Amino acid sequence: MSGDPVDQDGTAPVLRVLGRISSTLTDRREAPCQGDEGGPEAVVRFAPDLVPALRDLVVGQEILLITWLDRADRDVLAVHPRGDLSLPETGVFATRSPDRPNPLGLHHVRVLAVDGDVLRVSDLEAIDGTPVVDVKPVLGPVGDRCHNPGAGAPG
Repeated sequence: MSGDPVDQDGTAPVLRVLGRISSTLTDRREAPCQGDEGGPEAVVRFAPDLVPALRDLVVGQEILLITWLDRADRDVLAVHPRGDLSLPETGVFATRSPDRPNPLGLHHVRVLAVDGDVLRVSDLEAIDGTPVVDVKPVLGPVGDRCHNPGAGAPG
């Protein structure tokens, strides 16, 4: 493979910004490396036409927020993990570095509230204004998977 990815019709894929994060974190250098390392509660404000897509999310459910890390450096191919210069330089695909060719962020959070086009979540390390490009439920064990809105929420 070479060059930019192209769909079957010859066009490059396009990501829609579904919403933006509202957070007390405003400086990337002050954000924890992962949400469970001190990420605060945060709010995602979605486009109003997406309210039906939020319908079956329930309080307590674990979800994955997928973000576009818009302030990342897309030219970085190797980093010292967690910014620790004593660690050997490592290819970004073997790390969770925000700096990478396609800076997608993956955030495991818990739903705290859903109100119209606003989703409140726990433990989010993304900084204020970060675009959200998708939301997916965290999957349970294979035998428990089915189309079950709210699956993954505490019983």
